[in-house]
Amino acid sequence: MVVVNSGNPTGNVLTRSDMEDIIKVAYENKFLIVADEVHNWQHNDYNQNLEAPFLSFRKVLAELGAPYSNKVELMTLNSVSKGTLGDFLGGYYECHNFTPFANEIVSKLK
Repeated sequence: MVVVNSGNPTGNVLTRSDMEDIIKVAYENKFLIVADEVHNWQHNDYNQNLEAPFLSFRKVLAELGAPYSNKVELMTLNSVSKGTLGDFLGGYYECHNFTPFANEIVSKLK
């Protein structure tokens, strides 16, 4: 499942409750969460009145504890350049709880 948190261009973020539900569904159905969190730096006019603060899937997964924190496969996508380095682009991903086979497949994507 691919989730975008926070959204671009609106800056909408998922609530902790929604994120926990997504993690639990991923656990029950044994599928990977790919969390696009590249735009988590956004603070714009669209999201000034939102009640939900930005939370990363990695943080929520860790705080849920076992069995979720050590079983749910999570790939988070982020950026080191959004909003800080201007025209330079640099992104990275982090993989959590990947099986050896999944790690092998991801390493071939480089």
